[in-house]
Amino acid sequence: MFYAPPVEGVVVDPFRPPAHPGAPGNRGLEYATRPGSAVRAAAAGIVTFAGRVGSGRHVTVAHADGVRTSYSFLAGMAVRTGQSVGAGDVLGTAGASFHFGARIGEAYVDPAVLLGIGGPARLVPLARRGATGWFGTGGPSWRGTTGGLRPPARR
Repeated sequence: MFYAPPVEGVVVDPFRPPAHPGAPGNRGLEYATRPGSAVRAAAAGIVTFAGRVGSGRHVTVAHADGVRTSYSFLAGMAVRTGQSVGAGDVLGTAGASFHFGARIGEAYVDPAVLLGIGGPARLVPLARRGATGWFGTGGPSWRGTTGGLRPPARR
């Protein structure tokens, strides 16, 4: 699947994975944005959340490849939960800053890799040997359409 940057802007704080759950870090990309600028879906999918968390507005989109992207600290929202969106569709408007995140299962991944601007990929072990799906969370499995990937040979 092809992903496009959700906003026009400069990344001012890159992905910095925390040392452990709950530790400080940046679980996505922070962009400097012009308030009111369009925030667009990075790829086609289904809006699984559109609403407030604390004082911020957030949208989450689930994509066919098992990735969920999040669009956070929006000034306004233009979509609702359950809505289908196409790549590039407007999800809302940005405030003074904007956060773009990505998850596979419960694991945060560097969205820059999805956008083709990231550094080297990091491998993450499966939750347990023989787990199905990515990270053992029921995401896409080795069976079916996986882009030609094959599971490692069992020894």
